[in-house]
Amino acid sequence: MHSGPLHKMKVVLDNPVQYRLQFADSTLNMHELLGKKIRLSWQQTIHCIHCGRETRKSFNQGYCYPCFKSLAQCDICIVSPEKCHYDKGTCREPEWGRQHCLQDHYIYLSNTSGVKVGITRHTQIPTRWIDQGAVQALAVLKVSSRYYSGLVETAFKTYLNDKTNWRSMLKNDVSQQDLLQVFHSIWPQLSLQLDAEVLRDVTVVAEVEDSIDIHYPALSYPDKISSFNLDKNPVIEDTLIAIKGQYLIFQQAVINIRKYAGYDVSLEIL
Repeated sequence: MHSGPLHKMKVVLDNPVQYRLQFADSTLNMHELLGKKIRLSWQQTIHCIHCGRETRKSFNQGYCYPCFKSLAQCDICIVSPEKCHYDKGTCREPEWGRQHCLQDHYIYLSNTSGVKVGITRHTQIPTRWIDQGAVQALAVLKVSSRYYSGLVETAFKTYLNDKTNWRSMLKNDVSQQDLLQVFHSIWPQLSLQLDAEVLRDVTVVAEVEDSIDIHYPALSYPDKISSFNLDKNPVIEDTLIAIKGQYLIFQQAVINIRKYAGYDVSLEIL
């Protein structure tokens, strides 16, 4: 029996990806449990993943309401970095902003349910790509701040999606793409749309960064996707057949572990 609040699974790039689920006093290598029947039970309590206080409702994937309203990592600029307001002196946590936002960021292309654009800090490669279920990824540009990465990503959205069709991703309904070729077909025209100040900050890294292929632990993938909901049905008892992104894929349905961060659960291998 393993118990404690759920947290995003830790990942290690390997073939296949290794997944570790951390509990209060134990760690489970989830990739080793394929083919096993598991009982996951919510204990009807939620604890904030930041401050640890008990909360009746989870906000922004694991935070209590006071933390959701006060932490910089929960501000709108995390979802929309082009809305960064650090220079206006209104950052919720300036020190956190300096450590996380005023750092090198990469604009990347990934293949999740098709080619998409995204951004990430240099320290989150390749974790970010694994967490979104990408089967291929390539860093193409580097900039000096999250704000600039948001402006560049916004320009890319004219040509590429920035969202994943999560159902297609979980079905593994994805064809291989030449990400470098996609970048070269877009960049000459896109670069002309960028503000001169932003363009001066951009370094093209597509030719020097390695494109990676990512393989996930799987016995099979489902043909149809339905989701478990711990709020409505607090006990899951099913056989694990695959793990992709932050999803556990069972025979009957899937569950996004990140969605239920902070939920106190017990997990048994039957």
